[in-house]
Amino acid sequence: MPSPARVLWVRGRLPDPTQPALSIVGARAGTVGGCRLAAELAGAAVCRGYAIVSGGALGIDAAAHRGALESGGATFAVLGCGVDIVYPDRHATLFTNIAATGGLLSEYPPGTPPRGGHFPVRNRIVAALAETVLVVEAKLASGALVTARLASKLGRRLYAVPGSAGTDGLIAAGQARIVRDAAELGRALAGEAAPAPAAPPPRFGKLVVALDRGEAGAAELGRRLALALPATLALIAEAELGGWIVRRPGGLYGISREAVHAN
Repeated sequence: MPSPARVLWVRGRLPDPTQPALSIVGARAGTVGGCRLAAELAGAAVCRGYAIVSGGALGIDAAAHRGALESGGATFAVLGCGVDIVYPDRHATLFTNIAATGGLLSEYPPGTPPRGGHFPVRNRIVAALAETVLVVEAKLASGALVTARLASKLGRRLYAVPGSAGTDGLIAAGQARIVRDAAELGRALAGEAAPAPAAPPPRFGKLVVALDRGEAGAAELGRRLALALPATLALIAEAELGGWIVRRPGGLYGISREAVHAN
């Protein structure tokens, strides 16, 4: 690492350097579906012999830790406070369980309270402790994307679950491989190449061409396609569900990475 921690305080144990590790990160305000998926993906990785690393925060982090524990695996939380501090308060039981099978890690001495500036800094350790980093949900400006950028600089493999502004941005930029479910994660961890994207079905062809002119809202797309708004909305919904287009911030739609590569 360019700026390694001078010391790591540990409650529990350090990760086994011979065991592969997957860092799972995401939004503190994770959706119910996102948290459920994070737990499922953590469990799937544990079943493949991986340890799970995350940041011990609310939302996606906590779900990943719990998914690892429920699957009988080891998990490690890198904290932005001392290892004797429970933050957030509701994670007292979770932290006890993490320390029993894995470890709570921090570069800050015991007794150090959580401070806003600690969390972006600790993300470099979250990225460095694993060969692979998976972002489940993220806003455009978020700690999870900080971790993703650090992971890329460290040469880590980077995966992302589509469906949020931050992860869609990573995928569209070609920085992260798409992982939608446990089966895709398993193939990725096994080193299998991503399947080649198929061409969009003919019924979405005009929609993809219309979006080649730039991102647009539903009303503008209707004008480009010469369709009534109800028909446009139905087409958008079907294409989004199929992964051919993605919803961007502000209600705009754009072409997904699969559609770009297929064309």
